[in-house]
Amino acid sequence: MEMINKIKNFKLALLDKFILSQVLGATLVCLILFIIVWIAPETLFKVIKKVLNDHISIYTALKLLMLEIPKVLAKAIPVGILLGSIFTFDRLSKNSELSILRGIGLSFNRIMLPVICFGIVLSVFCYIVNDKLVPIASNKLGESKGGGSHFVYIVENPDKTPKQSIIVSNFNSKEMYGITVMNFANENYSDVTTFKSITFAPKAKKLENNWELYDVLMYEIDENGVYKKVSHFDKYSILEDKIQSQEVYDLMLNATRKERVFTNHQISKYAKLLKKANFSDEYRYFKTKLYQRYLHPLTCILFAIIGCMLGFSPPRSQRLVGFTVAVGMVFGYYITLPFFDLLAQKGVLAPFVSASLPMILFIISIFIIKKVKDL
Repeated sequence: MEMINKIKNFKLALLDKFILSQVLGATLVCLILFIIVWIAPETLFKVIKKVLNDHISIYTALKLLMLEIPKVLAKAIPVGILLGSIFTFDRLSKNSELSILRGIGLSFNRIMLPVICFGIVLSVFCYIVNDKLVPIASNKLGESKGGGSHFVYIVENPDKTPKQSIIVSNFNSKEMYGITVMNFANENYSDVTTFKSITFAPKAKKLENNWELYDVLMYEIDENGVYKKVSHFDKYSILEDKIQSQEVYDLMLNATRKERVFTNHQISKYAKLLKKANFSDEYRYFKTKLYQRYLHPLTCILFAIIGCMLGFSPPRSQRLVGFTVAVGMVFGYYITLPFFDLLAQKGVLAPFVSASLPMILFIISIFIIKKVKDL
């Protein structure tokens, strides 16, 4: 009996190795095709145009294309295993191999086991790509310079009433330009906002413990809203708290940065900063993106299962149905992500609900497919 079990385990190991090698090969092909199709229409055309116009060298062009790959790879990995598993199990079904394996007593779940394990490995790799490689590539492409225009921040008193409004017209990672500081009056009125002074500066810098404005004009305003005095200062300090000055500066620089330039840790840190500053919409958006960073890799496992199920069919049945359903699921997933982001940003859905809803729908799809195909 022990010898029989050893022979059985050996044969199952060979079967797992065979199925895994087939899925691996098909997945790699699908990954390469997906990356080429994704990059070719726009990015490749722009890079070639710059090379032909002598704006960049061929070496720089190749470097730019290589840096685009991680951003595409993060999206391509789940698609690759979905199509790769469909292709493999479709071929096994066509050759009646799956029917034979089930006929000798192997359950469909046992046949899928090596593909699910492969999906787990890819999910870990997908997580690393999103958390490490995509931010590195995006930073090297210059997407995190932190420049932009029109940043507004309200400094509040301890009782949450407005104390100071800071408006920055333009900025980069080193300097700020066109700064307006409006100091609110202590008197509170229900129908009007009053100021005790308005300060203008053409230039400012972030120092260690504060923001320093240069060539400053300050207009002091009386209780009737009339300018009563104009003063000039070579230097004038605002945000004279070390922690607050750094937090506001970080908020300003990150306001124009895209989510993909952040690592997971940086997104988490930035989301906390947004919450503290009462930037509710931005906080919910980045919180959703953080949850997506953790949940998106799970699509590799779910797509591996779905691909195996869609690929299985009787030998003489239609083959196009499984691939059509798979393409529809991929298209629906990626095209609805911005919609779910918007729902979370506007507070219609909680960030975690918005991020997890696609996963829930895929899990429901697995049970539906399993029931329809009687697996």
